[in-house]
Amino acid sequence: MNARDTIDRAHHEASWDQLQDGAYDVLVIGAGVTGAGVALDAATRGLRTAVVEMRDFASGTSSRSSKLFHGGLRYLEQLNFRLVREALHERELMLTRLAPHLVRPVPFLYPLKGRVWERPYVGAGLALYDALAGRSSVPRHRHLTRTQARALCPALRPDALVGALQYHDAQADDARHTMMVARTAAHYGAVVRSSTKVVGLQRDGGRVVGADLLDVETGRTASVRASVVINCTGVWTDDVQELADTRGRFRVRASKGVHLVVPRDRINSETGLILRTEQSVLFVIPWGNQWLVGTTDTDWMLDKAHPAASRSDIDYLLSQVNSVLTTPLTHDDILGVYAGLRPLLSGESEETSQLSREHAVARPLPGLISVAGGKYTTYRVMARDAVDAAVGDLGRPVAPSVTDRTPILGAEGFEALSNSVEALAAEWSLSPWRMRRLLDRYGSLVTEVLEATRTDATLLQPLEGADQYLRAEIRYAVTHEGALHLDDILTRRTRISIEVADRGLEAVRGVAALVGPLLGWDDDAAELEVGAFRERVRAERESQTQVEDHAADSVRRSAADIRAGLASVEGARS
Repeated sequence: MNARDTIDRAHHEASWDQLQDGAYDVLVIGAGVTGAGVALDAATRGLRTAVVEMRDFASGTSSRSSKLFHGGLRYLEQLNFRLVREALHERELMLTRLAPHLVRPVPFLYPLKGRVWERPYVGAGLALYDALAGRSSVPRHRHLTRTQARALCPALRPDALVGALQYHDAQADDARHTMMVARTAAHYGAVVRSSTKVVGLQRDGGRVVGADLLDVETGRTASVRASVVINCTGVWTDDVQELADTRGRFRVRASKGVHLVVPRDRINSETGLILRTEQSVLFVIPWGNQWLVGTTDTDWMLDKAHPAASRSDIDYLLSQVNSVLTTPLTHDDILGVYAGLRPLLSGESEETSQLSREHAVARPLPGLISVAGGKYTTYRVMARDAVDAAVGDLGRPVAPSVTDRTPILGAEGFEALSNSVEALAAEWSLSPWRMRRLLDRYGSLVTEVLEATRTDATLLQPLEGADQYLRAEIRYAVTHEGALHLDDILTRRTRISIEVADRGLEAVRGVAALVGPLLGWDDDAAELEVGAFRERVRAERESQTQVEDHAADSVRRSAADIRAGLASVEGARS
């Protein structure tokens, strides 16, 4: 293992000094999937690269998506064939070459309600979808009778369809994927640092030449010099452009998408569903032992750091999915709820569902590149285009992008290990199903995750309160994956906060006890972390009981309390 493969507390501290050590070719602001992708693209072109994130990797939009790698059927209706073709090409790259350990096929059923026109119309669309995908590793679409469709999905009401079509797309744990892209960038030499906020952009003769940084953990400040700064902050794009005293070439509009998480046994189906709604489309997506039901598509004008679902959002999703189910879902069936913001390019339509998912790259000032819009699936293309645009500010030839053939960490050797699941499980005294689950989360890094169990067998035990995860995974989140706080672990390195009914409240104290010594927490610091996580859960639950979005102010106020508490944690450490 290369030392740069690991992002831990020591790496976090050392990277602060590295940021001030000379000038970088590229400084990336924001470590969502686009920023992590830009850092990887730049580093693999031989550029001296740094990426900073004000919170945690993927803490914004990139951990709150529908978790799909897909072309987007609705973009066919908008006649945006180029975007669909591009996205399907990226889907295939992820499935077969770049991230087969993180991205896998998922089937969807499209119920038909019209007896005459709908089957040829949707069938033609899916035939075009398959054609745009070219040679693909996922099965092509097929037509089903109502009886065949209900055999796959008995949960469908007989009167909800006259037939169906089935097709395939792909899915991934978005937060894990983003974090692994960031780790891969570090592997190729990029300095990668979370909890680091850009508070100003440095100018010299009208050119951006670097940034002023704030260490969110300690309050330290520093400056970093860079030939070009690339703004990859999503819904915060306009805020960063304002730091440069420029309006920029485009504006970004935030659209809120809400998803529900329900147990797998509440919907009797062997396949996901896609339903047409008045607003857009609704997905019911297989997710381990759960289903994801989403999404909404509405304007969001409040705190961008803490989007929250309202009672109206939840009721809307329930009403839409219940319109086709034999046994309706209720509020009591919901394990988790999450809300995210899409960074849409503004100005094309008043309806967020009609705004384009195309991305844009602009150079508002010499030395400053902004990239925005787009969709998760096309992050690699966005990253390539942003670095291409930055080349003019570097003043020297730069190699072309190679990320279309640069596997993400954990991909190398994954297929060979997948063919030996039972032997691997026996070697580590685990059941084959659990080893399969670990391989699908860590790929060929699975032995690295389990290495610590050789000296501490208790790490092979399931985590109390979330037994689908091993204690070894919790430890690894800190020692290798850059987690600094309980929220990082319970919300993004794992998905405990949305996968268990209590949102992680039973597990949180055990997690704190396990990682506290690794992060240097004393008892007071650990208690503050536990309290901060519990307060976040309380605030989100409160917002979900209110009808309108203004209820999300409770999340914003509690976030201020959490920040104050985390500052106290640092004080306790010192």
